[in-house]
Amino acid sequence: MTSERPKVAVVVKGWPRLSETFIAQEIVALEETGYDLSMWSLRFPTDKKRHPLHERLQAPVHYLPEYLHQEPLRVLKGVLAGLFKPRFWTAVGAWLKDLSRDLTRNRVRRFGQACVLARELPDDIDLLYAHFMHTPASVTRYAAIMRDMPWSVSAHAKDIWTSPDWEKREKLQESTYGAAFLATCTKVGADHLAELADRPDRVELVYHGLDLTRFPEPPIQRREEDSVRFLSVGRLVEKKGFDRLISALALLPNDLDWHWEHIGGGGDGSLLKVQAETLGVADRITWRGACDQPEVIEAMRQSDVFVLPSRIAEDGDRDGLPNVLMEAASQKLCLLSTPVSAIPEFITDGEHGVLSSDAPEALAAAMERLARDAGLRERLTEAAYGRLTAHFLMQPGIAQLDARLQAAAAKA
Repeated sequence: MTSERPKVAVVVKGWPRLSETFIAQEIVALEETGYDLSMWSLRFPTDKKRHPLHERLQAPVHYLPEYLHQEPLRVLKGVLAGLFKPRFWTAVGAWLKDLSRDLTRNRVRRFGQACVLARELPDDIDLLYAHFMHTPASVTRYAAIMRDMPWSVSAHAKDIWTSPDWEKREKLQESTYGAAFLATCTKVGADHLAELADRPDRVELVYHGLDLTRFPEPPIQRREEDSVRFLSVGRLVEKKGFDRLISALALLPNDLDWHWEHIGGGGDGSLLKVQAETLGVADRITWRGACDQPEVIEAMRQSDVFVLPSRIAEDGDRDGLPNVLMEAASQKLCLLSTPVSAIPEFITDGEHGVLSSDAPEALAAAMERLARDAGLRERLTEAAYGRLTAHFLMQPGIAQLDARLQAAAAKA
């Protein structure tokens, strides 16, 4: 594909990943805008399925050594290629400064991957662009220093709230070889990062939005059964709050006919299933595991209430603005969530959905209310769909990102 736009190497933690459709959507959109991209992944894929969106990407995908000992010759070649170049030692200095504050194997691995990336990048790449501010941005920053080229980054949720301030600050300062710009998908995240940057305009709020061409029109009429179907989509990790949700399900009144379906993988599945058994609700739950996009959409079309009880994890991790809420809104599925992080930027309580405390008692009360009031559900879904189509479509964000990428490359 020929284009006047810069050639960009995109660095991601893993490709493809079912849980990161927002990244795939953006990269595919940039490519279809005219960008000549190449993908550089720090990890190999672990998901057994792929979304149709992943198949649309034409860019070549390169995998860096996931663990340095697995490809020692490749790592050694990367190090030797830089030994006699002054910028290599500048990168070593930046890495050693980081290592002194984060003495971990992961930090060593980041530098080894950066050496491989710097050696193997084609000479005609104009700009490096990382997704996630923690590990991918570190690899990208070290490689950019070695190659004396600009880099930029998109920050999301966990990477913002669990990375130390010193690291975020240095990635946002020109004097410490920081990013040409940082895009982030929530206002709460943008405000936090702007306070750490040398210039507030280095940080730009870019909502991911939704590409509605990937989704069918919402159902004209929802199912008319007496039972209510709750649906959740998300990884089985602490910040998603599914432990609180299972406790809430156990509090629903006996005369309410309900079923909860969960889609997603993660590390806490066995514990949550034991919790459901202990509370006596396991027979009303379906665990679907990881599903591709068409399966998720079909589940949304067959459900009545989408529940995402996000909360702040003990380590500070939290959601940003989960794209799955917008996906549910695209199918006019009623939304029940919590006022955590940027979720209120999309859902106004009582207007576009319901925002509840993550306490089981509050969740149960909200679920019962929505289950029993079909008219309320319809009113909320129409408003959420209107908000989605008016303010949260993909195209404006891609236009913003396009402008920033071109400006960063032109300045360099």
